[in-house]
Amino acid sequence: MPKRAVSLARAVVAIAATRSVAHSHAFPIHSEPRVGWTIATPPSKVTIWFDGELEPAFSTITVYNSAKQQVDKGNSRVSGKDGSVLEVDLPVLAPGTYHVYWKVLAKDTHITEGDFSFVIASK
Repeated sequence: MPKRAVSLARAVVAIAATRSVAHSHAFPIHSEPRVGWTIATPPSKVTIWFDGELEPAFSTITVYNSAKQQVDKGNSRVSGKDGSVLEVDLPVLAPGTYHVYWKVLAKDTHITEGDFSFVIASK
């Protein structure tokens, strides 16, 4: 095989490998409330959109107050037409800082996890 063809074949394999690695985890792309935001009205739920399909049985989201007490309704779930949305309902929350923890299993069995905070402003 000519040297140029071997180089081209290697490049194609490298690109294909990079693309499969890039899509092997589910990463968050947007959340409501947004990461780090201060909001005036308590949200009724926390929702995170991911860039890939999630495994519902192994994907969770929890919300804690500043005293490290879990404040969500305990009904974490995967939703959305393509199974890429993770959400949990909230009771009416008081002003303060809240911390969201999430852990997801992508359909290809890779685990991703993270956390963020948001603040509900005092009136």
